[in-house]
Amino acid sequence: MTSTFGTPTKVAITDPAASMRLTNRLSGHFKQLPPNKRIVVVCLGTDRSTGDSLGPLTGTLLSKYRSSSFELYGTLEKPVHALNLDATLEQLYRDNHDPFVIGIDACLGNSSSIGMIHIGEGPLLPGAGVNKALTPVGDIHISAIVNVGGILGYHVLQNTRLHLVMNMANLIARSLFVGILLSTKSDHEQLEMQ
Repeated sequence: MTSTFGTPTKVAITDPAASMRLTNRLSGHFKQLPPNKRIVVVCLGTDRSTGDSLGPLTGTLLSKYRSSSFELYGTLEKPVHALNLDATLEQLYRDNHDPFVIGIDACLGNSSSIGMIHIGEGPLLPGAGVNKALTPVGDIHISAIVNVGGILGYHVLQNTRLHLVMNMANLIARSLFVGILLSTKSDHEQLEMQ
């Protein structure tokens, strides 16, 4: 049987079924994992730039769930960014044997794509929108288009609406947590939750 996971999922923040679509795609990935495979979420970015704060905001929102179902790197308090990315990844792989890593980051795109969230196979390429070559992150990735790309990447990230970034971070955190929960709970536990 051919997997449909190779095709990226693209969901608009304005889609009324956005959370369900993201959750279904993510839980589909997680259900394919061996039972003892550790899920690790790496939220990239910095709180010093509105557009680039999507990752740390998502991490902070995820941390409020206080779940033992996943490991988390990257929050507003302890962001993962260009200066500490390699050291963070070294620590991650020291602490977790053969984990399933999800990279989350903001990205820039064309004007018609602003507000789109992408889930794709393979690592994300942090810093690509501002012409930086950083270590790739993730077995899968979630990226959110927060503003228009171009030669003024840093300036554009500084002038991104916090409202959009916050809404996208909320949607990603909620969908990711529910996706993990649905795939790690037994059928009996899921029935009790309903």
